[in-house]
Amino acid sequence: MTKKRWMLLILITAAAVIAGKSYYDTNVFQTKHVTFTTEELPGDASIRMLQISDLHNKQFGDNNEPLLNAAKSAAPDMIVITGDLIDENTSSMEPALQLMEKLTEVTEKIYFVTGNHEWDNPRAQTLLGGLRESGIMILDNTNTKAEVDDAVINLAGIDDHFTDHHNLDQAFQGMNGGHYTVLLSHAPLVVENETAARADLVLSGHTHGGQIRFPFIGGVVSPGEGFFPRYDKGTYSLDSGSRLYIDSGLGTSVIPVRFLNQSQMTIVTVEGKE
Repeated sequence: MTKKRWMLLILITAAAVIAGKSYYDTNVFQTKHVTFTTEELPGDASIRMLQISDLHNKQFGDNNEPLLNAAKSAAPDMIVITGDLIDENTSSMEPALQLMEKLTEVTEKIYFVTGNHEWDNPRAQTLLGGLRESGIMILDNTNTKAEVDDAVINLAGIDDHFTDHHNLDQAFQGMNGGHYTVLLSHAPLVVENETAARADLVLSGHTHGGQIRFPFIGGVVSPGEGFFPRYDKGTYSLDSGSRLYIDSGLGTSVIPVRFLNQSQMTIVTVEGKE
């Protein structure tokens, strides 16, 4: 075989590998696990949250059955949805509402905060109304107390920070400062606001992990941060002592492609320590 044919074969093989990996990362999701410890919970107590982010109305299999089965297997105490359940161009809210209705069979404790695509979609009020009818709590610059056996945490949530609909002061109003506090914020750059430091843990999405990633470099681009963002996915320790966790999400936007960045949802466990 000539050198040119060898080169052509190598290029075709590389293209096939990249295409196959991209298809897999985009259409086959994984479940990640992260754990945070705190002295603000009893040593034998824990709270298990399933974080779902940036679905963008994507379907995994028939009626999202694989996603629902994975949620059931996760056995969460509660589910937190950190925005962009739909896309800005989504016309029918039914698929998203059907998914959320079925998730209430996994746990009745489901909490939702808006992302930028909810604010950019003119039909989003249909979605929000349907979520409320299903008993899902929308944390729209509000907070609540979440209890699991002997574990009690504050759960605060803000409307989308990226589109400037957030109000942190309102979200933290009236909270018991003695409890571990989790803040749900679709966009992670909220951590640059010193008021967010009142939270022990911030759970975010929005970045899609850069959606396309390069080895040793990380995410390529993120809304609000531009190319090669500082905050793209995973756990960050902040100067305030707070922690930030960014779930890279399940769906895509702009281009329907992920690469070296598999679709995911996350089991977030907060457990006590002596």
